[in-house]
Amino acid sequence: MHVPADPTVLHPMPDQPRVALLKPLVTSPLIDVGKYSYYDDPDDATAFETRNVLYHYGPERLVVGKFCALGTGVRFIMNGANHRMDGPSTFPFPTLGGSWADHFDLLTGLPNRGDTVVGNDVWFGHSTTVVPGVRIGHGVIVASSSVVTKDVPDYGIVGGNPARLLRTRYSDRDIARLLALAWWDWPLELISEHVRTLMSGSADELQDVAPSLPHP
Repeated sequence: MHVPADPTVLHPMPDQPRVALLKPLVTSPLIDVGKYSYYDDPDDATAFETRNVLYHYGPERLVVGKFCALGTGVRFIMNGANHRMDGPSTFPFPTLGGSWADHFDLLTGLPNRGDTVVGNDVWFGHSTTVVPGVRIGHGVIVASSSVVTKDVPDYGIVGGNPARLLRTRYSDRDIARLLALAWWDWPLELISEHVRTLMSGSADELQDVAPSLPHP
């Protein structure tokens, strides 16, 4: 019998409190994280909502899929970071109160790219930054210290500031097959049974252990 790891335990590695599963940690209704996605930080991984999701004044959402690995210092900049740029000053006077608050209408209608959405099985390297409204596909790798300013295709590898597509991890045919297999939605026991294939196998081998899906 293949018993999966417990997705409800905050610290799955008892001797490593720097690693925290995000689904049992997150409390904001505007943040949705899938099972087994984790954040690693030697200072305080449990402060993810306040230290790593910035300017989240709503109503846009941050959605992170299942089985994502977030390295130390990964930050999501949300739409609340935007300032007006059409006048002589970009300073947000109304937010500081006093009579300035009478002009709060000046902060409405700022650019908003909507929700920030991360697919399943995405690996974020150390100190990466994601700007508002970006959509990152399944199976993506984001290199350390990258700044992701635009959408990333499934199984892409991106790096730099601004991040650019360096290459894709598989051929178009294999990417289509992997998306159809969607292993992250398999029953946990089946995932546990085929961990070695998931970590070191090929698209062909993964398809062989999911016989219900036809070969293209």
